[in-house]
Amino acid sequence: MVPISLLWLSPIIFVVFVSLRSFDDIMSRGIGALPTSVSFEGYVTAFGGGGLWRALGNSLIVTAAGVVLSLALSSIAAYALSRFAIPFRKVILLTMLAGNLLPPQILLVPISAITGALGIYDTLLALTVVQVGFGIGFYTFVLYGFMRNLPDEVFDAARIDGAGAGRIFVSIVLPLSRPSLAALGVLATTWIFNDLIWAMTVLRSEAKFPITAQLLNLMGGFGSQWNVVAAGALVAAVPTAIVFFIFQKQFVSGLLVGSDK
Repeated sequence: MVPISLLWLSPIIFVVFVSLRSFDDIMSRGIGALPTSVSFEGYVTAFGGGGLWRALGNSLIVTAAGVVLSLALSSIAAYALSRFAIPFRKVILLTMLAGNLLPPQILLVPISAITGALGIYDTLLALTVVQVGFGIGFYTFVLYGFMRNLPDEVFDAARIDGAGAGRIFVSIVLPLSRPSLAALGVLATTWIFNDLIWAMTVLRSEAKFPITAQLLNLMGGFGSQWNVVAAGALVAAVPTAIVFFIFQKQFVSGLLVGSDK
């Protein structure tokens, strides 16, 4: 596993080295040379003239709101579809999932037109709504499979004690679904934070850009300054890496739920 891990990490190590070199050093010795000294010139330029602080804040706002709303709505929908005799519930579930199978390229113009008609175009609200809308189908499908396999005896005992549907959902279903919610939370964070296509579809003002769109601008404005671009790329990768390492145990356990059945 050591050579495989080194091969996997080699691009990241290369980007770290490039980000810690000065522009003059890269121009004189080439981008592939090892750094002779440490320079934070790339980070200073990226945060100063690249607008990464603002873009990072926009990404964190959209990601936090998108993940919370997506998982909240998906868990409610999955609970209803898995525990109540809703007519055509499988058709509803498959219809929700089918939306994720459509290529996003064919939806760019309709999504842009819809957000414009609703008066939310070029706002972080529009980007959040789009992220929630396109993620809720998949999250509901995953949570439905998990909640459907929860023991019926637990629900029967709760009903005997007088608990209603809402109390059962909050006190029983959500705690038991914590591994799946954690796994989906990590995936949703990664997908929303790293999204570029929907940001470029519903946003126009640079002040509203998330960090992925701002990195695109950074490459256009500082295309020859590889240390600046590398510094921006590393900054964009840090938040999702932190989330993954914090919830790594819950993420793995959520993926393995039901594997022993």
